[in-house]
Amino acid sequence: MQDQVEKSSRWEQEVLEKTLMANVTEHRRSRRWSIFFKLIILGYVVFLTAIWMGAKGKPALKDHVALIDVVGAIGQGQEVDADQVATSLHRAFNEPKVKGIILRINSPGGTPVQSAYIYDELKRQKTLHPEKKVYAVAVDICASGAYYVAVGADEIYANKSSIIGSIGVLMPGFGFVDTMQKVGVEQRSMSAGKNKLFMDPFSAIKPEQVAFTQALLDDVHSHFINAVKEGRGARLKPNDEVFTGLFWTGDKALEMGLIDGIGSSGFVARKIFGVIDGDKDKEVLVIDYTTSHSLLDRLASRMGSSFGKQITSEMGLQPNTLR
Repeated sequence: MQDQVEKSSRWEQEVLEKTLMANVTEHRRSRRWSIFFKLIILGYVVFLTAIWMGAKGKPALKDHVALIDVVGAIGQGQEVDADQVATSLHRAFNEPKVKGIILRINSPGGTPVQSAYIYDELKRQKTLHPEKKVYAVAVDICASGAYYVAVGADEIYANKSSIIGSIGVLMPGFGFVDTMQKVGVEQRSMSAGKNKLFMDPFSAIKPEQVAFTQALLDDVHSHFINAVKEGRGARLKPNDEVFTGLFWTGDKALEMGLIDGIGSSGFVARKIFGVIDGDKDKEVLVIDYTTSHSLLDRLASRMGSSFGKQITSEMGLQPNTLR
């Protein structure tokens, strides 16, 4: 009996020792892999730095066109954040090797404040760097707030089937007063201040509040109209429907002076470099300056955004093919 107890005790001890040794071995293996990946990242950074400096310590960056994508709804926390676009514009305008900027737009619009923020930053950077031209290129749609952004460019291009325009301001609303009466629901909200329940969907509409809201929308609309008139100037053809919120195809927008030509991002890139070196058929180096939160872009921001993006583009890690 004593022997069985001793054997059992030894067996438990051996199992415990093996378990502990397995944990130690696994911990050591994890540390090795961690060190290995850190060395890989360090080697990659050193490799990029070596390419950047070049054989004689000279920068390897070439003259290029900066591409900034404006894709999706415009608004804080949306696909297009004004702060990120402003950062992209700052980087592109302040890079000496950037010879032109393309805003590739595919957006139905967004908030007027965020759109105006991008427009104002674009105009500010153009004032600081008048030698750099900005070309807006519409893809599928460039409407409302997106067109607000586009008119800040020197020229606007689009596909003949792109949707352009919608120069207006929208404030969605709804009302449930009749429905509440039918189902026997009573409104009991309380407020201090006669307009605190402004345009409440569960209360009867008040004409003075409607008039106030319309005046506010007209004021914001006037900001949009002024930006379009300033950006397009004499190119804008007289038309009573331009500022009504309607939208048109690219070919019709060209007739109305809302855009400057029919063309793609690739066409515009060649146009920019054609002005620089006289060769309109030359292949153009295009580097994506669109601000994002990827690991590669975070590394690039620390090593020089334009340098990092050129290297990743030329290595095929971040292709920027324009057509």
